[in-house]
Amino acid sequence: MAEAAMQHPAAEPDMLSLRVLARLLDYPSAELQAAAPELIEIINDERRWEAALRARLMDWCQRLLEADLLELQSEYVALFDKGRATSLLLFEHVHGESRDRGQAMVDLMAEYRAAGFELDARELPDYLPMFLEYLSTRPEADIGRWLGEIRHILALLSARLEEREADHAMVPLALLALIGAEGDVAAHRETVKDEAPDDTPEALDEVWEEEAVRFSAASDEDCALQSAEGRRLAERKQAVPSDPVRIMPGSGQTDRAVTDR
Repeated sequence: MAEAAMQHPAAEPDMLSLRVLARLLDYPSAELQAAAPELIEIINDERRWEAALRARLMDWCQRLLEADLLELQSEYVALFDKGRATSLLLFEHVHGESRDRGQAMVDLMAEYRAAGFELDARELPDYLPMFLEYLSTRPEADIGRWLGEIRHILALLSARLEEREADHAMVPLALLALIGAEGDVAAHRETVKDEAPDDTPEALDEVWEEEAVRFSAASDEDCALQSAEGRRLAERKQAVPSDPVRIMPGSGQTDRAVTDR
């Protein structure tokens, strides 16, 4: 799990909810099932989420506790390890397999190290549960900045997981709720209904064929075209200040605006 794969200082108590979401989005294990009562307690204490969302998350934890582990693992593999539509690798949704993705991961690794984090497992730095582990130790300003930057990815991922009737859709939804952006998911729900499935044997074979083409002499130009959107987003991030992003206050908390530094 991502928890064991990263060395980090202790998280601030009020951001343990991010670690809960990381656990829920990671590969199911006996340790996850054993921790379900503790996860339920932390979710119940997270007053940044509305009661209805907390109840749904807690019900999911209870189902995880009572379910057969092998069935949970089989469902997880079918959901996340076939196709790219529901990938938990953040940069894959922006850069695909282009060279820009590699540079983006290098940049993220540099940010981890600057904050005193070192990965000691084989997880890629843009693996969402790993990324949430990192965010769980950061100040609210950093959390708001990062969630604002990836909100379009989270909204699309939530809509796609909803379409597959997966409880995991609640994780990106809960992240969006932390910045008051859960409404973003609605913009993608109709679009994902028309998406061709990418987890069928035929679709997976087509992906392998496309990967083989990228090794041809003409692949540099093809790669540049594929990464154009990624470069555009990166340039926009540097040139245009992000709109203010607000971490939603919990009960008894003072409302605080979070902006890019």
